[in-house]
Amino acid sequence: MATELTPEEVPDQELRDDDLQAVEEIASARDAIVQEVRKRIYGQDELIEHMLIAIFARGHSLLMGVPGLAKTYLIATLSEVLDLDYNRIQFTPDLMPADITGTDILEEDPTTGKRLFKFIQGPVFTNLLLADEINRTPPKTQAALLQSMAEYRVSASGSTYDLDLPFLVFATQNPIEQEGTYPLPEAQLDRFMFHLRVDYPDQEDEFAIVKNTTTNHTPDVQRVLNAETILRLQEAVLKVPVCDEVVQHAVNLVRKTRPDDSSAPDFVRQYLSWGAGPRAGQAMILAGKARALLHGRITVATEDVDALAAPILRHRILTNFQAEAQGITPDTVIERLLGHG
Repeated sequence: MATELTPEEVPDQELRDDDLQAVEEIASARDAIVQEVRKRIYGQDELIEHMLIAIFARGHSLLMGVPGLAKTYLIATLSEVLDLDYNRIQFTPDLMPADITGTDILEEDPTTGKRLFKFIQGPVFTNLLLADEINRTPPKTQAALLQSMAEYRVSASGSTYDLDLPFLVFATQNPIEQEGTYPLPEAQLDRFMFHLRVDYPDQEDEFAIVKNTTTNHTPDVQRVLNAETILRLQEAVLKVPVCDEVVQHAVNLVRKTRPDDSSAPDFVRQYLSWGAGPRAGQAMILAGKARALLHGRITVATEDVDALAAPILRHRILTNFQAEAQGITPDTVIERLLGHG
């Protein structure tokens, strides 16, 4: 069960009065954000919550779903509600790294006539970047995002440029179109905190989608937060206390995904060729902190870790041929792990 702490019980080095106020602000902002997003997006409540968790936990997300499920529209709407600068890059086979990070151009000073190189920022210089169909571009171009995702800066022509914070990457990928695609290498997949599946809507939501999106009316949404407020709330998330029991639970869960670990169950040894690394455990705790605050709690429970295990682990574990032959997916393994005890 989740444990509620009173302000007097919060450790001195953790949340203080202003941070406790931030907790209430995140919980109330969550309801307002979801209400605004629902004006345009029908269903997908779990997906919206996971995206909010990623934002407050400073994590990047990879969205996997067939075309036409409003992945791009959802991200654009979320950036509008959060009042964040937003850029979209359509990844194509001919996209070059400089098309993402920026490039130097030669300019002539009209006064002196002297020619100088000037760096022109690419679309990565924003708060919320949508990397649309990221697997349609070669690995060299995909890798152009790695430094910005990990370090919040860009190196070009011997100079380094800091990105404005907050900086988040939401990438989309089409699971059914394989021709002309370049699967993301495991090292880059690991940079994404979440691998989110975007499923078909249920019948009621699909009816609402068809009915309400075939008119000339586009609902207006209100801005709920802004970049400065999000940065402050991200700092509050980092201060959320986590007991050793919860950290150990996350570590144990991650280690059980490794076939060569002594704690790995037999079905992991049978179906996985590679398990998750320490970054998965870090993601579980950080995302668990954000989830707790979004639900109005000021400490993390093992239930928060378990609730986020699938989107955190599914792209970090690698199934073998035997699993594929038997239709065993990463989600199947994760579900069995959570029930394994």
